[in-house]
Amino acid sequence: MSTTPANYTHPLALIAAAPLQQSKGAGGNKDAWFEAMARAWGQTLDAQAGRIQEQSDIIAGGNDTPAAITQLSTESLKMSFLANSSHSAISSVGQALDTMARKQ
Repeated sequence: MSTTPANYTHPLALIAAAPLQQSKGAGGNKDAWFEAMARAWGQTLDAQAGRIQEQSDIIAGGNDTPAAITQLSTESLKMSFLANSSHSAISSVGQALDTMARKQ
């Protein structure tokens, strides 16, 4: 026999459902934190892509020194690291939310 009321919702289920809910605050519509995290990763990746483009333009403009090429390689490797990190973070959080939702 269960001692919890029939209408009881486990707190983990509320956290798991949070990304699906939207709330209105003083600033209007606010996206769920999961969407905000994904958006932040996207903005970070966009900014890094911009740095790569700038460095590519410098090299294409005739400054093909070893230092400039090394800087481009560095920015490209940073992009790779950020892309892998964003994928891992979003996937891990998504799987955790899925697991919590199943355990309610």
